[in-house]
Amino acid sequence: MSTTRSGLATGTVGATVRRIAPYAGVAVIILYCLAPFYWMVVSSFRRTSDIFDLSALPSPWSLENYRAVFSGDNEFGRALLNSLLVAGVTTAATIVVATLAAYALARLEFRFKNAVLAVVIATSMFPGISLLVPLLKLFTDIGWINTYQSMIVPNLSFALPLAIWYLTTFFRQLPYELEEAARVDGCTPGQAFRKVILPIAVPGVFTTAIIVFVVAWNEFIIALTMVNDPSTQPVTVRISQFVGVAAHDSPFGTRMAAGVIATVPLVIAVLMFQRRIVAGLTSGGVK
Repeated sequence: MSTTRSGLATGTVGATVRRIAPYAGVAVIILYCLAPFYWMVVSSFRRTSDIFDLSALPSPWSLENYRAVFSGDNEFGRALLNSLLVAGVTTAATIVVATLAAYALARLEFRFKNAVLAVVIATSMFPGISLLVPLLKLFTDIGWINTYQSMIVPNLSFALPLAIWYLTTFFRQLPYELEEAARVDGCTPGQAFRKVILPIAVPGVFTTAIIVFVVAWNEFIIALTMVNDPSTQPVTVRISQFVGVAAHDSPFGTRMAAGVIATVPLVIAVLMFQRRIVAGLTSGGVK
C-alpha cells in the first residue's frame, strides 16, 4: 500500500512539474529579454549623481535626463522624425515590392525559380560593414551624402530579401483553390490577388512589416557613415553623439532616457500591427 501511495505521489509531482515547466521557461526568457530594458528605464529616472547606483528603483525619481534629451544642441526631436520618415518609407516600399515579388515566386512556375530564391536569400547574408566603402564612393559621386535616400536605399537592399523570403513561404501555404474559385466567379488574376489573396495574407504582410520597420528604425552603421548633418541624422546616430557637460564626459543618463523614448515608437507600432494580425487571422479565410 505504501509503495502504491509513493508511486501516486511521485506521479503527481511529475505531472505538476511537467505542467509548470513550460511557463517557468517562458518566464525565464521574458525576464532575460526585459532585464536590460528595465535597467535602462530605471537608470533614465536617476539623477546624474546617482547614475551608478545599483538599487532596483531610483531614489529619488528625477526627470533630469529627459529634460536634457531635448535641450541644447541634441536635436533629438528632429532625429525622431528623421527615423520615422526613413523607417516608414523603407517599410512601405519594401512591403509593396516584396508582396508582388513573393506572390510571383510562390504561384508562377518558371525555370530556375529555386535559384532565384537562393540568390534572394544569399544577398541578405552580406555583412553591412563590407558595403560601406563602395556605398560611400557611390553616394559621394552622385551627391547623396547627407540625404534621406542614402539611408533608405541601403535599408531596402537589406530588408527586401528577407521580406520576399518570408512572404513567399506564407503565400505557398495558401490553397490554390481560393484563386480558382475567384476565377470561376469571373475575377481576373489581378482581381483574385487583390480581392481574395491579399485580405487573407494580412497576417503575413503585417508581421513582415513589423520586422522591416524595426530593422530600419534600429539601423546604425550605414546612417553613421552616410549622414553627418545633425538635421538629417536618425535617432540611433544622434544618441551615440550625445555629449556631456565636460570634455570626454559620457552622459549615460541622457542616453538611457533617449533610448527609452526611441523605443516607444517601436512598441506602439508592434501593438498597432498586432491588432491587424489578429483581425487578419479571424477574417476572410472561411468566408
